[in-house]
Amino acid sequence: MSAALIAIDQGTTSTRAIVFDADLRPLATAQQELRQIYPAPGEVEHDPEEIWSAVVATVRATMTQARIGAKDIVGIGITNQRETVVIWDRKTGRPIHNAIVWQDRRTADYCEALRRNGHEPDIARKTGLLIDPYFSASKIVWLLDRVEGARAAAEAGKLAFGTIDTFLLWRLTGGRVHLTDATNAARTLLFDIGKGAWDAELCSLFGVPAALLPGVRDCSSAFGESEAALFGGPIQIRGVAGDQQAATIGQGCFEPGMVKSTYGTGCFALLNTGPERLVSRNRLLTTIAYQLEGKRTYAFEGAIFVAGAAVQWLRDALKIIGSAPDVGPLAQKADPAEQVYLVPAFVGLGAPYWDAQARGAIFGLTRNSGGAELARAALEAVGYQTRDLLDAMRADWLASQAKTVLRVDGGMTASDPCMQFLADILACPVDRPTVLETTAVGAAYLAGRTAGICPDLAGFAKQWRLDRRFVPRMDAGERERKYSGWKQAVRRTLTAAS
Repeated sequence: MSAALIAIDQGTTSTRAIVFDADLRPLATAQQELRQIYPAPGEVEHDPEEIWSAVVATVRATMTQARIGAKDIVGIGITNQRETVVIWDRKTGRPIHNAIVWQDRRTADYCEALRRNGHEPDIARKTGLLIDPYFSASKIVWLLDRVEGARAAAEAGKLAFGTIDTFLLWRLTGGRVHLTDATNAARTLLFDIGKGAWDAELCSLFGVPAALLPGVRDCSSAFGESEAALFGGPIQIRGVAGDQQAATIGQGCFEPGMVKSTYGTGCFALLNTGPERLVSRNRLLTTIAYQLEGKRTYAFEGAIFVAGAAVQWLRDALKIIGSAPDVGPLAQKADPAEQVYLVPAFVGLGAPYWDAQARGAIFGLTRNSGGAELARAALEAVGYQTRDLLDAMRADWLASQAKTVLRVDGGMTASDPCMQFLADILACPVDRPTVLETTAVGAAYLAGRTAGICPDLAGFAKQWRLDRRFVPRMDAGERERKYSGWKQAVRRTLTAAS
């Protein structure tokens, strides 16, 4: 083989590498689970060294499986959990602290103070984001102020900041490259998405030294080459995008109005709005969908912090299932007469509520409620939260569209009952592609595009293949009754948090 591509997909709960051929067909896959570290309630960390070791191990494993060497690989594409923060010493390459994960809520009070002081309108105008602990800037501030000597070292240019993509680029290239792409930069609260540059005023507001920040490139670009000793020879790194943007690319959502939703640890829906930056009236984020050849395409985004993580909670905390695939069969045993709602605000609520203080709640329990009802409630919560997002998108944009079709991907989409409920509660078709790991496909495509072996956007979009379309079957009255109960449960959850 002479034209293989490797996608490094570094996610919240696992690290994965996939080898693709030039036609973006997967040939080999390796995956390692990522340990979750919870120092205190609402705090989530990862060990950067564990992430790095897993990246090296999974890439090597896929190369062995596919029986290829470094000379056969024309490019590496990287996609990553966004907003997660690492700061490391430029000389030694060692992180000064564990990575602070996007789910982490430790900076909620700091963010609330910024809002009270009136900074959100200016921040939203420049970044398209709202002030929330979800994004990177407040995490950077926490590290600089809480790790002894960090601020002074950062101001002296001795430290480097990055989201996970940047940290991996640094390590892969032996410390020669300190770069990110526009989609990851856009999630920091420090990047002006209209100008496509770091904003000096925002850096000053947060107290983030400019010397800490990486350079910013297109998603499809030359990001350096890996150290020869890592994989038996140097490999060019030719694509980078945050996981949700990579999934948008992998789903072929290149036309304005196309929507994709990815179901992993959380759920993230992106609506392509084209080259013009628009402002949501319904508390959706405006973000960069992708940047190619210096041209930015924008999107509305809705973020759900807990989707698959609720299934992990059933498995690890409640221990009512032995493994994630068990949740579907258990949920189907639920009593139809029971209506239990799980509001999985374990780390706050994302769009369109944006309440960092909210915490999880269960409503509708009766003496007859048990594990099956909780399992069904966890799966249904994914559908209800997606409707929250899609309703906001419909109000902002999609109301003018004759027909909405949602393209879905991620591990949870393998469940037919879960996807059928999604179509039912959304009252729109849900399209599942033949390849569910579209995040990795998007990363590989970006690398292949840079290498010149993949087609342009229109040509790539034609390669998208449908596995199954789920169409709504639920009675309209039942749909609205169930969704009304969800909205009431959310209101009660928000009231309890205030």
